[in-house]
Amino acid sequence: MAMANNTSTRSEIIHMLKRYRKLTVTEMAGRLGITEMAVRRHLNTLERDRLVESTLVRQAMGRPLNVYQLSETADEQFPRNYSGLTVEFMRDIQEIAGEKAVQELFVRRENRLNEKYKKRMENKSFEQKVAELADIQNEAGYMVEWEKTDNGRYELKEFNCPIAKVANEYQHACSCELSLFQRMLGTDHVERTECLAKGGSYCKYLISEEKNA
Repeated sequence: MAMANNTSTRSEIIHMLKRYRKLTVTEMAGRLGITEMAVRRHLNTLERDRLVESTLVRQAMGRPLNVYQLSETADEQFPRNYSGLTVEFMRDIQEIAGEKAVQELFVRRENRLNEKYKKRMENKSFEQKVAELADIQNEAGYMVEWEKTDNGRYELKEFNCPIAKVANEYQHACSCELSLFQRMLGTDHVERTECLAKGGSYCKYLISEEKNA
């Protein structure tokens, strides 16, 4: 039961800092109705878990005070609706400028990502490029696994899609990802055989090393 109470108090501290942004131990203790020692104990745990950060603030009189605020990690745990907002904007663009304008946005994104990552593909063997592509996608949150199959092809699976809501409504996102992979790997032989946006358990790509014409 004590553990549940501790968790509840830490949750209260997180929500309090979200609301008031920056607070001292004294301010938190007063709002929670507990001792400053108890607040410090909870803050030590939250700092260890990298959910809270402290800054030493000097005062005109007296000793400097530690002021606490949420870390970026903790702040990101609160609800977000970026994807929903993006879909709304896409719908507005389509209504105002037409389907072609939406397609152009995805092509621009593909070109931008290719430009961003192309140096990471330089001076690598084909298998190293596949591994680097997996690393790039993992960095973007796609939860990628890959392996070389018995027939010499490569199988790459993405278990998460950070832009799922957009991809579910606009298939251009999926087609541009396929095109991006072909450009980054330098082969036309990249085939998507399963897709999250179409009800699949993951996005699955079959890749083989054959030079572009």
